[in-house]
Amino acid sequence: MANSSGGTPPVLLTIAGFDPTTGAGVGADLKTFAAHNCYGVAVITALTIQSTGGVRGVKPVSADVLRAQLDELVGDVSIVGVKIGMLGTRANAQVVAELLEKGNFPHVVLDPVLRATSGKELLEPGGVKVLRERLLPLATVITPNLAEAGILSGLEVKDCKGMREAAQKLCQLGARSVVVTGGGLEKPVDVFYDGAALSEFGSDRVRSPNTHGTGCAFSSALAANLAGGRNLSDAIVLAKAYVAKAIAKGYSLGKGQGLLNHSYRQQNNPLAHSHSLHTPAEGPVHATTSYF
Repeated sequence: MANSSGGTPPVLLTIAGFDPTTGAGVGADLKTFAAHNCYGVAVITALTIQSTGGVRGVKPVSADVLRAQLDELVGDVSIVGVKIGMLGTRANAQVVAELLEKGNFPHVVLDPVLRATSGKELLEPGGVKVLRERLLPLATVITPNLAEAGILSGLEVKDCKGMREAAQKLCQLGARSVVVTGGGLEKPVDVFYDGAALSEFGSDRVRSPNTHGTGCAFSSALAANLAGGRNLSDAIVLAKAYVAKAIAKGYSLGKGQGLLNHSYRQQNNPLAHSHSLHTPAEGPVHATTSYF
């Protein structure tokens, strides 16, 4: 769907769960979109009972309500990109697959949220099957972490070698392109595979406890940069830089894991924050290494 004219910023849709801290889920996605001068709209798949200490409970939205939200919104607003996060149920995954199959969205970023850090299941097993068989081929790029890449590929993913193998396997299963995020590694590196070549994007570790919602922020920043006309490789570099800086400037709120600061650009230089989609060289992202 083409974006409307007249100076309206790119409109991005997030389909994800609601985190009351807004550190993750639709709250984090909307803040990330705004930080990239995009206008975010949101459809909620589930309500969660959580704090900075972790997820205590999940109440999925019914598939009928999810479909009604999407139909109403998509029929009204021209959307240039979709970011998909937590889906909760098999039925909700099917609804989103139907939306993408009949829609014409230029950019779709799928963050396959399967399980919370605390271990709480965020997508029932039947939903994982739908995600693997129907949603993977419909996304421009998917952004699993090591655990998610392992579940979806059926492989053991603990290091860069496993990340490369999983990325290739996921493309064999139908994904168009994959970024396996390795923020949990001692030396953070993301592995990108577009079906033809493997690339690694390294960065320096930001020593901070304020990392709640990094996966949401990365995938949302990736969607925003794609909407801004960047190619996938450049969008990955810019998204990584954004997340690194948001971690470094994060907030130690609550009793658990702290939150990213999505407003650091405005706070650093509020008058200069105008209409560019990113600030160049704002994070320690290294050049890529490609394997052909």
